[in-house]
Amino acid sequence: MDAITRWWLVRHAPAINPDGLIYGQGEIEVDCSNRAALNTLAAHLPPDPVRMVTPLARTSTTAEALWGVRDWVVEPALLEQNFGEWQGLSHNALAAFGDERVSAFWQTPATAIPPGGESFADVVARVMPALERRSAEFRGRDIVAVCHGGSIRAALAVALGLSPAQALAFQIDPLSLTRLDHIPLQGEPAVWRVVTVNRSWLSQ
Repeated sequence: MDAITRWWLVRHAPAINPDGLIYGQGEIEVDCSNRAALNTLAAHLPPDPVRMVTPLARTSTTAEALWGVRDWVVEPALLEQNFGEWQGLSHNALAAFGDERVSAFWQTPATAIPPGGESFADVVARVMPALERRSAEFRGRDIVAVCHGGSIRAALAVALGLSPAQALAFQIDPLSLTRLDHIPLQGEPAVWRVVTVNRSWLSQ
């Protein structure tokens, strides 16, 4: 067995979203005021990891609150799902449109594509090669990736061989930790081990 790469997937801090907007890949501020939760989470993370964020500010804001430094790798493939024309709208506003594409989306949320956006199946398809690529690049190291609920569910789909629809059943809370091990095998495809899913200290 070759060196194991350990992924520590952290969902960003809670979004400040009193209007219940669909934010997807749009920018939104996050609440990093819960120092107890941040400190406890930081204490459970490994020393000297590869720090990784996505291009969205809510991940880098959370990462800086965790570590107090701005030293990380940006990985666009771990972005949240793109909801296209629906981003920035509330669920109530979306329902008021009477657009049949909205009801069709909720009937098959894993594969339906919002106008101008992507399906959750598309998210899984872009997360999978990124996990393999970064696992090879940082083989044997700890990677702490501050990312999004959608990309963490996608990573679980990859690790467990789940369909996109099955992976949507996972709850991924803000500031939660999901741990996966990428285990390369000689002459065989790598395998995954799931260590922790959605461990959260937010209520502390």
